[in-house]
Amino acid sequence: METSKEIGCRTPEGPILCVNNCGFFGSAATMNMCSKCHKDMILNQEQAKQATSSIENLINGGACSNGKEHVGTGPVDVKLVSIPSSASPHPFGSEVKAKEGPNRCSACRKRVGLTGFSCRCGNLFCSSHRYSDKHDCQYDYQTAGRDAISKANPIVKAEKLDKI
Repeated sequence: METSKEIGCRTPEGPILCVNNCGFFGSAATMNMCSKCHKDMILNQEQAKQATSSIENLINGGACSNGKEHVGTGPVDVKLVSIPSSASPHPFGSEVKAKEGPNRCSACRKRVGLTGFSCRCGNLFCSSHRYSDKHDCQYDYQTAGRDAISKANPIVKAEKLDKI
């Protein structure tokens, strides 16, 4: 049997660190990178390919009417720009809603927190002012009830029959 010295294969003397200096170990199968760095490199390459193909499609105007595709005059350089991590996670960071103050009863200004009762008039009330007669509610319950009944029970009229 032939030994590894006769074939010319060498086994690595120790573990190989990732070429990106991330601190993890790499392997020859992943071009001496750790699995995470290798995956990120492949994703960046795929994104660059998609970007170049989409740019070429925009430049060339897509496929011609005769079925042939236009060929670009030269390679297109695409640079990937990374966004700093200090940027706000919201795309519209300046339009973030300001923090509202504590929930208070509209009648007595008592703090109600999560136990407040919202009325149909649109205000928030404590337990003692939750009923419409206790806080001078301007909402018209009678008209709302009539409208709900009329929508739920439409008028059904049968056509008049000709008498024989």
